[in-house]
This record gives sequence, C-alpha cells and structure tokens, in this order.
Amino acid sequence: MIELPPPNVLAAALTRKSPRRDTHAEWRNWCETRLQFVPAAQLMFHQWKSLSLRERSLYDLYRTATHVNLTLQETPMSMKVSRLVNRRVRNNALKQKPSTRAGVMVSGWGYQGKTETVCEVLATFEQDWRALHDHLNPHAVEGTRDLHAPVAYVQTPVTAKPKSTCQAILDFFGADTKKMTLPELMRQVTASLHDHGVKALVLDDITRLRMHRADDQDSLDLIRAFMSMNVTLILIGVDIPHSGLLREGKWDGEARQWVLPPSRHARVHGLEATQTERRFDLVELDRFRYTTPGQITAFHDHLTGLEDNLRLLKARPGMLTSGTMPEYLMRRTDGVVGLLERLIEDGAQEAMDSGRELLDEDLLDEIIISLDDPGRDPAAGEIPAIPGSPVPDTAPASAAPARPRKGRNTVFDDHGPELAQPGA
Repeated sequence: MIELPPPNVLAAALTRKSPRRDTHAEWRNWCETRLQFVPAAQLMFHQWKSLSLRERSLYDLYRTATHVNLTLQETPMSMKVSRLVNRRVRNNALKQKPSTRAGVMVSGWGYQGKTETVCEVLATFEQDWRALHDHLNPHAVEGTRDLHAPVAYVQTPVTAKPKSTCQAILDFFGADTKKMTLPELMRQVTASLHDHGVKALVLDDITRLRMHRADDQDSLDLIRAFMSMNVTLILIGVDIPHSGLLREGKWDGEARQWVLPPSRHARVHGLEATQTERRFDLVELDRFRYTTPGQITAFHDHLTGLEDNLRLLKARPGMLTSGTMPEYLMRRTDGVVGLLERLIEDGAQEAMDSGRELLDEDLLDEIIISLDDPGRDPAAGEIPAIPGSPVPDTAPASAAPARPRKGRNTVFDDHGPELAQPGA
C-alpha cells in the first residue's frame, strides 16, 4: 500500500513562503526551517500507475517541489570555505582580547554557491551559540530585552554609499532610519551591533562597490571601521582579487593573510579608534574541474548525490554518472554548481511533462539555461556566462523591415530666387 502525505501536510510543504534572510525575523525563520522540507518518496512507474488520478496529480506536484529544492551538497571546494569561516567565526567569538578581529573574504564567480555555503555555516554557529547561552544575549544591558542576533546578514546596496550601507545594516534589525544623518546612522550601527550581541556580520555581493567612485571608497572605509567592534566581518563577492577591493592591500606571507591599511581618515564618524591594520583571510570557492582523477571522482560523487534526489519514474542507476553523461554535463555547465542544478531542475520538469521520465543527452539538449534574475547585478559578475548552450533548432523570426521614414514637410522651405522661365 502506497501512502502519500495527508493533503494538509503536503499543502503546507508546497506553499511555504520563499525564505529571505535580510531581516532578523527572516534570518531566524530560515535558520529554523531550512532543513524541514522532506523529499517525495521514490516510486516506480507501475506504482505511480496504481494511484488514483488525484493522487498522481498530488505526487507529481510533490516531486516537482523535490526537484526544485535539491539538497545542498558538500563539495571539496565548499568544505574548504566552510572550515575557514567556521574556524574564524568561532575563534573570534571566544576571543576576549580587545584586538581587532580578522575577517574573511569569500570569492568566486556567480552561481557557485558562495552565499549558501557561508549561510549554512553561520546558521549552525548561531544555533550552537544560542544553546551555549540558553538563547539569551550574555552581554545584554540589564533591564533591557534587545533582540539576540549572533549573525547579521546584509545585502550590499547596488549603489553603495556610506549612508545606504548603514541603512541596510540597520534594516536587518528593523530600526527606524528616517531623517537620520550619517553620523547618527554610524552611532546607531555601533550600538545595534553591540546591543544585539552580533558576532558575525555578513556583507553579501560586496563587489558591487566600485573603487573608482568616491562614495564606494568611503563605504569601504566604513566597512573596515566595523572591524573595530569585535565583530567578524565576512565579505562575499565575485572575483574579489580583481575587483579593486584589495588594491591597497598587501600579502603577509607569514600570517598568510591579506593586510588592508586602516581607513584613510583618522576617524570614520567616531568609529576608528586606532590606526590598526585590518587582516582578512581570502578563500576561493571554485567550480568543479575535470582534469585529475580526484577532480573527476568529486564531480561523479556530486552527480550521484543529484541522482539520488531525483524522482523520475523511469530513472535507471547511473543515469547521470555512466557513459558520456558526466562529460556532457561538465561541458554544458563548465562545472558551475548553480548552472548544473538549473539544468537538472529544468530537465527533470521536461522529463515529467514529456512522459519520458528520465534524463539523457537528447532531452537535455532541448533545455536552454536562462538566468534572468532581477536580484543579481550582471555588471558585478553575479551572472556567469553559460557555456555550451545549444542553438535552437528554429532560427528566430527575422526582424520586421524598418518602417520608411516619413519625409519632412517642405512647404515653407526657402528655395532661393525663382529661376527665369525660358523665353522670358
């Protein structure tokens, strides 16, 4: 007897609000619910046929939700990032010396899983830190009930200025920033990070800062000053080494860290108490490679994990890992985790809609990967180039012929003196 989840349970799983993380309430909700989705059970074709029409419809909807909520898998590249971020945040949180906390820069191209990897590490850290202190802020001011926010996640504004950067941080805590001057915003940021017990401040898409703009240089000065607040600063961005963020930095070979000079101003609106250099660990979250035996094995293991999460009725063992399929998938996605996930996700839906119920190269040839995402900035490299996209079979319709331009009215034109008539 095949049992499906009750309709109310299924409806709750399928209609859960898409999570955001840029406010305290939304971050907490994501942390608490990120692992609650239960994938659909695997059925064979004959089992699916034995269901009623309504049960088939519900099961198909459930497995579609499973395909678009694939389990986040660890890769050798993400494990390197996770270990560094985890070590730096936990060590800094336990440090009692007044010295500046070293930060972390996580670099990589778009759709390689930088944000998800960092957020997963920090969600686990927050869970452990809250449990260690009985879910209370150990440094709360007596007689107050400030929100306890060990982690603050902030999206860098597209046009980052010191004022908008401060407002984005304060928006995380729900603070009212109307009619506040920049010095007032700065003081409020300082107070909020301290009062809410923030141990890690994440600034995502940091490479939206353009170092040729004066406002962006001031914003970077501001960010450096945040490191004086006993907070671990984690900057996530695309190709940080070539973005200009490190152009004033130098590599310390002994400490194996990037050293950034202090702010250009002696004090940044009261924050820069000392002219201490700021140190960052820079780690790269790379794509999959397919050259050495170890790299090939890692990619095959990742494909095996994807295959285990698919719920196609005619799927066969080794569907993604046998024959020339691994090389095909590498060619189509260039080893970028997000592009691979998008290709598999869209391919699984096409396999269901067409009734083929399995993935092969012929079916995936029909899938055009599209990354139209209004939340990403193409100019900052947040949307990668898509390699190996097949050309559609039918050429696009030719553009309509240009409409003839309407002639200018010449009624009132002055053509000069009238020519003499012949024989005049």
